[in-house]
Amino acid sequence: MFAPDKHLQIGSLLFPGLDQIDLTGPYEVLAAIPNATVHVAAKKMEVVKDFHGLPLYPTLTLDEMPKLDILHVPGGPGQQAFMEDEEILGFIRKHAEQSEYVLSVCTGALLIGAAGLLKGRRATTHWAAMDVLPHLGAISVNERVVIDGNWVFAAGVTSGIDGALQLAAMVRGEDVAKQIQLYMQYHPEPPFDSGTPDRAPAHILERSRTSVAKLTAERIETAKRIDARLGLTRPAAAE
Repeated sequence: MFAPDKHLQIGSLLFPGLDQIDLTGPYEVLAAIPNATVHVAAKKMEVVKDFHGLPLYPTLTLDEMPKLDILHVPGGPGQQAFMEDEEILGFIRKHAEQSEYVLSVCTGALLIGAAGLLKGRRATTHWAAMDVLPHLGAISVNERVVIDGNWVFAAGVTSGIDGALQLAAMVRGEDVAKQIQLYMQYHPEPPFDSGTPDRAPAHILERSRTSVAKLTAERIETAKRIDARLGLTRPAAAE
């Protein structure tokens, strides 16, 4: 936890094809943390569209991002295009290593893994990408939010709000997090009990798995290629 008088620098990554809720859900929480500034960084100062086409705009470029206390890495289908993009991976690597806390949402975990930072860590991601994590050296945990030290991993999409609230409690205390939650009136009462693979009807799950099968296969092949290069799943050599 930080001292109340310490001004926090929080940075979120923005890239084409992300899921905007992975960015904006946690942003709603992070921007409400007292005495903090949230930056949103992209490669260029230009409009970036999420995978549904929603236009978003960064506040600065990757190179302009200051030293951070908290790094936030969202995900979404567009993540696949950046798994071997050294500019994005270098940005994640630099700020994850410098930051006190890291928040991963959805397939943002795969980008962090592609940067070589998940080896031996407990992590989660979107249900459709859980099988990718072991190829990146992670210990896959099927939970909505997984905390590994000062790293917070949220599963798919809306779970980023839960992860951000957990993080807010970690950095400013539970009362602050509860006040943010109350302001947001965050008390989900979904109309259907179909939000996880184990609760969705079988035909809905099958339809959903089929719709993402190609992307999942591509993610696994990319992760295997990264593993072959970085040795993420091989045991360390004995000293």
